[in-house]
Amino acid sequence: MEDVRVLLEGIKPFFYQKNSPQVALYHGDCLNFLNKLPDESVDMVFADPPYNLSNNGFSVHAGKRVSVNKGGWDKSRGVADDFAFHCKWIEACKRVLKPNGTIWISGTYHSIYQCGFALQTCGYHILNDVSWYKPNAPPHLACRMFAASHETLLWARKDKKAKHYFDYKKMKEGDWSEDKMKHSGKQMRSVWSIATPPKGEKECGKHPTQKPLRLLERIVLASTRKGDLVLDPFAGSSTTGLATLKHGRNFIGFDSEKEYLTLSKKRITSNAVVA
Repeated sequence: MEDVRVLLEGIKPFFYQKNSPQVALYHGDCLNFLNKLPDESVDMVFADPPYNLSNNGFSVHAGKRVSVNKGGWDKSRGVADDFAFHCKWIEACKRVLKPNGTIWISGTYHSIYQCGFALQTCGYHILNDVSWYKPNAPPHLACRMFAASHETLLWARKDKKAKHYFDYKKMKEGDWSEDKMKHSGKQMRSVWSIATPPKGEKECGKHPTQKPLRLLERIVLASTRKGDLVLDPFAGSSTTGLATLKHGRNFIGFDSEKEYLTLSKKRITSNAVVA
């Protein structure tokens, strides 16, 4: 494809890799960049927006009690303002998606229901809600409710009549042996068992909501073709970018935190990680 930087002409990327497949990372507010992208220029969007979990609570990491606070970007501004934000970026993504393009959104119960309602409000057609089960999820410290062990992924197309792409054969017959819930040669179901990121995926540094590469690989392979352009408006450490590069897709990512884009650059330029 042509130079992906043409899509945001005049804006210097934080990082750009021109070799095919291409990757361009931009530092700043995702809405500013989304509003400048051309109409119908993106094949697929994967978004992992703030979960609004930074409420001074606690969780468990590596057997130790840790704060759930991740940064100002993850603090709730109230139900109404949070929902308004989700509507804005989801509507902006709809404009830049190609007619047959699709969007994936990841979240917990703190955010995913708002995102789902925003999708419907904006006229998308929801295809699936996928439960990403984490077999190695941490326990619940207070022991007053069920231990959270999954996140929800919403997959939607621009409207009900759109003809989205789905690689049914690869999902059915591919090698998904790490997923104990996937039976060989059978249709892939909407519950995926994939462990959280292993130590090797954090060698360049850590992101507080980092997704495992195998999760993003499955999403990319299921809903895009080689040469397609994938957009992540909340790129973080760019696991989405790594999955696209590994499988011959092009990538554009936005993030408001420069430290995460620095981490993204390290991961993308590390042959050991990309391989």
